[in-house]
Amino acid sequence: MPQLKPSASDYIIEETLLSRTIDYYFTPQSPWTYLGHARFAAIAKAAGATVRVRPIDFGAVFPVSGGLPLGKRAPQRQAYRLVDLARFSKHLDIELHPKPKFFPVASDDAARLIIAADLRDGTEAAMKLCGAVFAAVWVQERNIADPKVLEAVAAECGLDARRCDQAQSQTVQERYEDYTQQAIDAKVFGAPSYVIDGEIFWGQDRLDFVERALKQQPTHQGA
Repeated sequence: MPQLKPSASDYIIEETLLSRTIDYYFTPQSPWTYLGHARFAAIAKAAGATVRVRPIDFGAVFPVSGGLPLGKRAPQRQAYRLVDLARFSKHLDIELHPKPKFFPVASDDAARLIIAADLRDGTEAAMKLCGAVFAAVWVQERNIADPKVLEAVAAECGLDARRCDQAQSQTVQERYEDYTQQAIDAKVFGAPSYVIDGEIFWGQDRLDFVERALKQQPTHQGA
């Protein structure tokens, strides 16, 4: 008997089965998110995965998760963090100033700008902006709490000049709050966190596991 050619619906079913979604939770001032961002983007692209960009407010997450802001952590933890940042920067060959001029820094406006870009320009533009914002903190030592700096970074990414104004809208603020609650509900406690099918992968040093998870067949429940 002649072999039947796959129908269009077969291709749709196959694509659906293979397609994966990653919820990408982070704060724009996180050095660990910066260190893993380019590799994460490449892994997701290679896997054909959909990234849902989710900047969140860790000021709301920490009281629930038991985390502490950097300044309230034990001195030995703060000291080790600087050692580990330098270690990973060298290992990954990624430029990073462990103690940049503007850090800690308020990053809510940067988070809202990323959300506005995601809503108006799409995931690819938002991911590009993420990389630029992270580099602004950890490489260029710019103050991302300064509206003029954010305007400049947005312009460097080719975004419409209106994005910074749109970032202050109620719609964007509600998204920011909603993403934060989603993170809390998903039991996210640190940045970056990559969530695939409800499974959390915390930290840029877990990207090997993210890559493996994306190669596995997703589990579908129901008939």
